[in-house]
Amino acid sequence: MPVSTPTRDQVHRAPKVLLHDHLDGGLRPQTIVELAAEIGHELPAPDAESLERWFTESADSGSLVRYLETFDHTVAVMQNGPAIARVARECVEDLAADGVVYAEVRYAPEQHVTGGLTLDEVVAAVQEGFEAGVAASGGRIVVRQLLTAMRHQARSMEIAELAVAWRDRGVAGFDIAGAEAGFPPTRHLDAFEYLQRENSHFTIHAGEAFGLPSIWEAIQWCGADRLGHGVRIIDDVTVHDDGSVELGRLAAYVRDMRIPLEMCPRSNIQTGAAESIAAHPIGLLTELRFRVTVNTDNRLMSGTSMTEEMHGLVEAFDYSLEDLRWFTINAMKSAFLPFDERLAIIDEVVKPGYAALIDEA
Repeated sequence: MPVSTPTRDQVHRAPKVLLHDHLDGGLRPQTIVELAAEIGHELPAPDAESLERWFTESADSGSLVRYLETFDHTVAVMQNGPAIARVARECVEDLAADGVVYAEVRYAPEQHVTGGLTLDEVVAAVQEGFEAGVAASGGRIVVRQLLTAMRHQARSMEIAELAVAWRDRGVAGFDIAGAEAGFPPTRHLDAFEYLQRENSHFTIHAGEAFGLPSIWEAIQWCGADRLGHGVRIIDDVTVHDDGSVELGRLAAYVRDMRIPLEMCPRSNIQTGAAESIAAHPIGLLTELRFRVTVNTDNRLMSGTSMTEEMHGLVEAFDYSLEDLRWFTINAMKSAFLPFDERLAIIDEVVKPGYAALIDEA
């Protein structure tokens, strides 16, 4: 039985931790309109309101082609330093306004060089924007970059080296993203082995659109610290007619080793990984006490926020403030941040924040 079921306002005010959020998937519609006008990029809608509607409708269409087209427009307006810095600053401001106290925001530097920027200049522009956003938010949020390599390209080693070069200057780790089918993570094994030798952190998109083999390779071949999505681990969990639950070897390993799952419920519905929030595997995986974290993935495309994601779980599963605190501490424990800094945010921000809300409730 829930001890204290939170209202939407309480969820909004609760301290939240975000590990899986794409920079090019979270732009403000008005910003896209203004940046597109500056460079003469044609948009599918003329104003911010109709453009926002186009993004969510395209992402909900069930067409992968139309879904991917949405990123063509966001990436197109992020090809010069001032534009990238603006998008990064506004990202931090929006997350802080939503009650996020720690965030790791990912993007693929290789997708932002068509305007002539070097990879290093892209990372510098994002960092400039992040620092400006933190300052504008009064230091209420800590933000780090995750550098993503595209799994269908061949620049993963270059991006891995970039992540290591910037790891003391705002970059927390590395990631690969893109279509899973036909592009297994082992194609980038040299990059992952390099990162391990450098004692560097990395997560891998796995188990979103593809099943258990993708998860198995990400963990057992590549050594992923976390799983981006990982929702298909549910395929290795069997619920018997009598209600008992049996874990396969891989699922048991993921749970035993406390490998974090960066779950993004609303995004998973759009991509067909789940039919609804109530039917999402996050419910059973939480009940089984996997290391579940809650994330937004692409805030613009999914029309979402951390408040929306968490409140949706409250409505679907009757979660309490204590449950949301559990998700939040899971995420903070799993962050690519030094241990003492993680502990400080848990003890000084997360726990007091939830304690005040629970007392209020």
